[in-house]
Amino acid sequence: MPRFTEFETYDVRFPTSLELDGSDAMNADPDYSAAYLILRTDAGDGLEGHGFAFTIGRGNDVQTAAIEALRDHVLGLDVDATLDDLGGFWKSLVHDSQLRWLGPEKGVMHMAIGAVVNAVWDLAAKRAGVPLWKLLADLTPEQIVDLVDFRYLTDALTREEALEILRKAEPGRAERETQLRERGYPAYTTTPGWLGYDDAKLVRLCHEAVADGFTQIKLKVGANLDDDIRRMRLAREAVGPDIRIAIDANQRWDVADAITWINALKPYDVWWVEEPTSPDDILGHAAIAKAIAPTKVATGEHVQNRVVFKQFLQADALSVLQIDSARVAGVNENIAILLLAAKFGVPVCPHAGGVGLCELVQHLSMFDLIAVSGSSDNRVIEYVDHLHEHFLDPVTIEDGHYVAPGRPGFSAELNAETLAGYRFPGGKIWTELKEEGK
Repeated sequence: MPRFTEFETYDVRFPTSLELDGSDAMNADPDYSAAYLILRTDAGDGLEGHGFAFTIGRGNDVQTAAIEALRDHVLGLDVDATLDDLGGFWKSLVHDSQLRWLGPEKGVMHMAIGAVVNAVWDLAAKRAGVPLWKLLADLTPEQIVDLVDFRYLTDALTREEALEILRKAEPGRAERETQLRERGYPAYTTTPGWLGYDDAKLVRLCHEAVADGFTQIKLKVGANLDDDIRRMRLAREAVGPDIRIAIDANQRWDVADAITWINALKPYDVWWVEEPTSPDDILGHAAIAKAIAPTKVATGEHVQNRVVFKQFLQADALSVLQIDSARVAGVNENIAILLLAAKFGVPVCPHAGGVGLCELVQHLSMFDLIAVSGSSDNRVIEYVDHLHEHFLDPVTIEDGHYVAPGRPGFSAELNAETLAGYRFPGGKIWTELKEEGK
């Protein structure tokens, strides 16, 4: 009867602010970071579970401490029993009466639970000998809904409705899996669009994106309207009329400002506007969506939980739903959100980039294609060409598509050298930067 025996956390940070990678109107100098967890057992098979929460630098120590606070909830648990009831495991963490007081179901503690849940799923896929997307896609509809907490959702999605969605998708699963393995999953790139890049770099990266097979790019906006108009013009000239250009304001605007700003950029054929205002302002998003139609509103990377996503969908406040693999409480809650999106007929285009977000969220979209929505139409996963070399199973992009991972697990595992070198504040990289006065 193997048990969880080791719970090891790391504060891992990358100095991306030095090159302004990840810069936008609200986050001028991010250092992409991971509050990282390794779970070990005494099963004797050498397998580990890896998970993390993503931050952008300061505060990563707080997030790591929140994960550490869950140590006693995991150590000593029976591994087989836990993996046989991952829906129950999720509830044991999220429903803990004292932990809930820190949310409930939002913020640093909820993200910490996500890191733990994702680490357990990573271990489950490794023990099964398959990538996570395949593990999930092979579950029966009944097994999938057993993973979901329907509390607070039943006015929009019941267990029976979720089963109907999943059963409807069953007949084409094998064909869609074959399609996924042959073609991959569509991607778009944000690499050209960071706000700190100069015009020459923007144009060069736009040309490269088209040459690499991407049919959609995204630009950060929101700091200065004249600058945004110029950058959109340059981007449209660089990519031509047939490439979609999305924009991302990263919560910069009030509602009226958002409407004015977006309408000023419409001549450049904006595909969607992402996070035009506060991610908590459902009615504000709805007002913006109505005023800027047919331009789409996309949001989700900072939406706190499945309940808020439910309300966005009920209020017609978004046209593109953006799950994030490390914002809510892990795989289980993201399955609930995928089912909600399928119920409302809204495409899911995940947020990614950062540290390992591309690696993780590809599994969820591929599962959605095979077993939930049954479609990749108007669906794309964000791709940013940052930090993938630090992972044992980095994403692979071919002709603007994510190649389906084949390695067992959740693609979450960082190289040992990275954990040592980028651990904050004493890792080799940070020690050297401190000596250089940076």
